[in-house]
Amino acid sequence: MNKVVIMRGIIGVYTMQVCAHKDATDNEILSVANQENPSGTTNGWTGICRKSEDHPDHPAIDGKTLGPVQCADNPERQHILLTC
Repeated sequence: MNKVVIMRGIIGVYTMQVCAHKDATDNEILSVANQENPSGTTNGWTGICRKSEDHPDHPAIDGKTLGPVQCADNPERQHILLTC
């Protein structure tokens, strides 16, 4: 499995979800996201929600925090939201 995999290409208007190995860097995650699922905005995918505090203006979506969630299929991976 690739280090970063697109899970949900669009969540709301400006958010997407990836499943990434826990040691994937921000640059690796953003590179895959912008190559495989461009946002269509001028700057592309730029924000990674590693913890809720990363985006204080949007601490939750549908009552769920924006921080990573443990992948149910692989303990070495987590699901991470990206913003543009």
